Amino acid sequence: MTHLAPMIHQSHSLLPVRPPETVSMRTRDGVRLDADLYRPDAAGTWPVLLLRVPCGRRTALTSHYAHPRWYAARGYVVVVQDMRGCGTSDGRFRPFEAEREDGADAVAWAASLPGSSGSVAMYGCGYAGMAQWLALAEAPAALRAVAPAFAGWDVFSDWAYEGGAFRLADAMGWALRTAADAARRVEDGTGHRLLSDAACCLPIDDEIPSRPQALRDYARYTHYDDWLTNPVPGPSWAALSPKAMQDAMPADVSVLQIGGWYDPRLAGMLDAHERFAASQRAPVRLVVGSWGAGGPAAEPGQAPTLDTLQLAWFDRVLKGEGGDRGGSVRLHDVETGRWHDLPNLPAAEAVLHLASDGLANRQGGRLELEMPDLEVLDVVVHDPRTPVPTVGGHAVPDAAGRPDRAAVDRRPDVATYTSLPLDGPLTLAGRVALDVWVEADAPSFDVSAVLSVLRPDGQVLPLTQGHARVEPGDPTRPLTIGMRAACATLTPGSALRLSLAGSCFPAYPVNPGTGAEPGETRRVDALPITLLIHSGPDRPSRLRLPAGSAA
Repeated sequence: MTHLAPMIHQSHSLLPVRPPETVSMRTRDGVRLDADLYRPDAAGTWPVLLLRVPCGRRTALTSHYAHPRWYAARGYVVVVQDMRGCGTSDGRFRPFEAEREDGADAVAWAASLPGSSGSVAMYGCGYAGMAQWLALAEAPAALRAVAPAFAGWDVFSDWAYEGGAFRLADAMGWALRTAADAARRVEDGTGHRLLSDAACCLPIDDEIPSRPQALRDYARYTHYDDWLTNPVPGPSWAALSPKAMQDAMPADVSVLQIGGWYDPRLAGMLDAHERFAASQRAPVRLVVGSWGAGGPAAEPGQAPTLDTLQLAWFDRVLKGEGGDRGGSVRLHDVETGRWHDLPNLPAAEAVLHLASDGLANRQGGRLELEMPDLEVLDVVVHDPRTPVPTVGGHAVPDAAGRPDRAAVDRRPDVATYTSLPLDGPLTLAGRVALDVWVEADAPSFDVSAVLSVLRPDGQVLPLTQGHARVEPGDPTRPLTIGMRAACATLTPGSALRLSLAGSCFPAYPVNPGTGAEPGETRRVDALPITLLIHSGPDRPSRLRLPAGSAA
């Protein structure tokens, strides 16, 4: 099913690069947007790479990418533009609201710049990645390729909420950083200092953890309240989301997506890839590495960088240079370090059943190939005074990854279900999901699910996770939790472990059990919640793994 994919090695004759020039354009509604222009100091024309950023064009997202001079020396005109209301550009920054029109206007303008061949590609990660999708929805004629990284696809489910639960740490951290930038623009030194300090150490111990004092005092600088008070998909979210605009996106634009196993927005990127792979006439590829939203670590020779990946792609689709390498989907194996090439992303179709003796939170339950004969009930009590903490995974970007969670699994408020040790190697590569029959003694409750590998030495290392907030009336017979995708080859003697709990804090707010919204919930309001987890023939809780997998 898989094989070791070749690494990318490119060589280029480097060109001299002209000193950067500051250039400006006007959007269709008259707003001035400023940019830095980098181009080869040689005769000829070159494709344009357009990077539109909310964090200041002078940084050029060098936290993730090579400096624009690197691309210019390899035969590209590079434009780094401050988005509306950012850097020195005019206007007010309101997340995602103007990127469709502004992005399309910027593409048309970039195609006309000195040295341009008329063909434009866009790149960028996070918000700059989502901006590419939105520009694509306007179908600008000069746009030939996009390369969104760590971006997502739907603002509601990739940026603000997951499984109905607010993405507390992720959303709060980004809101504080954008608010601090807004305060800087109006020279509010006190606001900038307070908001910057809060972004470095999230104020989740506030009286209202989901709406701390810093965000209440400086709400004028941020979108945070709009997101926190709008917990249901609807027209206001669709107006911001590429997913809702996909029918307007042309089929002749090449798409390279780069994601990470520990990136909060991976699930949406997988959905976007499946949509484009099924409908595009132009080349489409998805690469997922063992990275978080911060991108690949600086380990020369150990892994491809964002730059080597997308330069090879741009050379191919914009210049016709280089051959096609690898499959439509390339996944990094978090256990072996190998790369697997696949024609598509396998669905979650293989099944392991949950089984226990009613003591899954004490001595552990089991993951079994066969349906258990008896009905069993596991009882887990969530205490809001000591919520189960977030350990690794994707949902707290600053602490993402694969730390050992063995100590967390020993807590009495965590139920674990473990397979038998493997006799031979087992490769999981694709989507994972959980169907769990669960109920509680509260109107609203949360279920956190983590799938890990239990190594022979006792380490418990996360592979993937999912989270769901159950509101009154939501179906729980069963409750289906999407657990993102995974890629790992388990060695003989290893086992799979599923861990279930009633919280995952601070990735998501502690559920008070009352049905109240997070922004209205004080710490003192939260109540203990008893979860009842069923397994057996009549209420078959089960873990679903990529097709072809079985423990």
